[in-house]
Amino acid sequence: MRAFPLAGGPVELRGALDLERTQAGVMPRRLPAWTKEQYQDPSVYGVTVMPSGVRLVFRTDARELEFEVLTSTGQLDDDPQPRPTGMLELLVDGALAERQQAPIGNVVRMAGPGTAQRLVPGEPGTVRFAGLPSGMKNVELWLPQQTPTELVALRADGEVLAPLPDGRRRWVHHGSSISHCLEADGPTGTWPVVAASLGGVEVINLSQAGNDMLDPYVARTIRDMPADLISLKVGINIVGLATFRLRTFGPAVHGFLDTIRDGHPDTPLLLMSPVSCPALDATPGPTAMGPDGKITALGDPADVACGSLSLKVVRDELARIVAARRARDSHLHYLDGRELLGPDEVDDLADGLHPTAAAYRRMGKRFAAHAFADDGPFR
Repeated sequence: MRAFPLAGGPVELRGALDLERTQAGVMPRRLPAWTKEQYQDPSVYGVTVMPSGVRLVFRTDARELEFEVLTSTGQLDDDPQPRPTGMLELLVDGALAERQQAPIGNVVRMAGPGTAQRLVPGEPGTVRFAGLPSGMKNVELWLPQQTPTELVALRADGEVLAPLPDGRRRWVHHGSSISHCLEADGPTGTWPVVAASLGGVEVINLSQAGNDMLDPYVARTIRDMPADLISLKVGINIVGLATFRLRTFGPAVHGFLDTIRDGHPDTPLLLMSPVSCPALDATPGPTAMGPDGKITALGDPADVACGSLSLKVVRDELARIVAARRARDSHLHYLDGRELLGPDEVDDLADGLHPTAAAYRRMGKRFAAHAFADDGPFR
């Protein structure tokens, strides 16, 4: 087996905008390094290094590959095992060839959510993919969407070459945990990846679980990166954390769109509202987890009349904003998120908020059918 560099060599890292050097190797990050100093909440960094949509791409004639990685996962003191690390999935010539559980490396222990964290250092683990087809082939290794993963080494029993140029259109998407898809059954089971595969495009997923807040540094990131298609799924985190009121929400949406349009004046841009979430559809946040393990809204529905945001208010405001802007921006489109997961499917929200793995795949198919249709916004 021969070792090949994971940075500065033939392997291309797609889906990440930055590589952070670590003691073990390199850590993919889905926002550029300059944004880090603007994070108000340290959880932003944590979700940015969860590599949803990140994959290693190369050509090889090898029959056997070894990937050495160091993962970081969490564990509550009352839990007997760390949280699942997720799957590493290997695609050969575009088809799923094999999937394996990512090895457990570092474990972050805590007494409960929001309490002090204690790092239990771990060691890198090796995942081996054997019996690959003979001859030169295109290979993609997709990293687990929910687990920070440091890339330590790649070894092969054959040659590893740079991938050929990818002629597909580049779709940039930003959203919340419902686009980050921590609960998907694997990295290629997230709804943006399912939709991209069906639409024949390459997706860059900038979604950040719990942190889809119309942050200006995200808008500037999208403004400055190559993109043929752009979509934004807005609202669930804003309502869930009660971070805006109606007076400030509309201008923030306009400002986010204006910044993106500074770099992409004519790029098809799809603004999406939240999927169904019964707890928040008519009631403002903030939210908490109830004793049944399902999300509950702590706000007062009567406060909506005074400017508090429910999902209904957000949907109405996003639709109004798009309708108003389309007079001068014919490439801007709106999609009600309930077309991806509607009120008759709330049984697929295990905690009242996040879709199941099967529902994520269904959402991807529905998005593709809408966005990439002959008369769709991404046609």
